[in-house]
Amino acid sequence: MTAAADTPGWLRRAACGLPGNSATIVTVAFPDDILAPDEEVVVHLHPHWVSLIVPALWTVAALVFAVIGVFFAPGGVVQKPIQYLVLIVALGAIAYLGALPWLRQLTTHYVVTNRRLVIREGVVTRSGHDVPLARLIGATIAQSLFEQWVGSGRLIVDTGGQRGRIALSCVPHVERVQETLGGLAARYQAGGSSESPRRGGWSAGG
Repeated sequence: MTAAADTPGWLRRAACGLPGNSATIVTVAFPDDILAPDEEVVVHLHPHWVSLIVPALWTVAALVFAVIGVFFAPGGVVQKPIQYLVLIVALGAIAYLGALPWLRQLTTHYVVTNRRLVIREGVVTRSGHDVPLARLIGATIAQSLFEQWVGSGRLIVDTGGQRGRIALSCVPHVERVQETLGGLAARYQAGGSSESPRRGGWSAGG
């Protein structure tokens, strides 16, 4: 049975764009250059839109600051310099506090394939983790009341050994992602992998 056939129903509905699935969860192909010939993408996510709330507020604040600074600058010879200074500060704030976090959100990838968990992040300098499913011990989730309401949360994956725990922030539908990871990892715990699985099986916690 292929990974696509085993994709949970909630993931297939999200990929089809049906109502009730606002999170960014798709089954499109991940860049082929990092996938093995027999590897398939099961889940491909970007951080939840909730991660952009604070940058959006900073952007609005910078725009308000720019409007006030330009239209209420004192008159005289200092008016133009002050207006230019205000615009420079506002544009810098928008770029650093608004646009940069948005680019980070777009360039951060949480990918689950039928063989491993792949994490890629970074706008200019890329970094990440590759964790074979056979090495996963368990995962726990952490959600505030607001995160439960919007369907986001923090996923902490326990890999054991030197890597220890890996935390994924603002994961859409974090509980279902945890279940999907557990289902895939359980196949390896049952002896479906060429790598030696960890003893004790998969552990899921909230």
